[in-house]
Amino acid sequence: MALPHAQSGQIVSVRPLGDHLPESITTAILKAGQLEVIRVVLPVGKSMKEHQTPGEATVQCIEGVVEFMNEGTVQQLRAGDFVHLAPRMLHALKAVQPASLLVTLCLLPGER
Repeated sequence: MALPHAQSGQIVSVRPLGDHLPESITTAILKAGQLEVIRVVLPVGKSMKEHQTPGEATVQCIEGVVEFMNEGTVQQLRAGDFVHLAPRMLHALKAVQPASLLVTLCLLPGER
């Protein structure tokens, strides 16, 4: 059963999952007219293959460490790090440590 998305004005926690990280899964937090927010959970070694988003996106590491790959470079995102992605920027992620990330997607007309 899908969890309900956050409603306008509703407070939602995006704090680190801490001890609950191992049993947590990726969940959509919000999907609205122009915005989608997802908490991505990646166990060690788990990856998101190279992909792109039609609109702009951001990725914020809430906890753990992930390798962020784009344009032939590999950088580490650690808790508190944030990266902006231009539309259609190819990128991939791989967890070096168990991690949770807050991903924000700008939706284009027709993606809703």
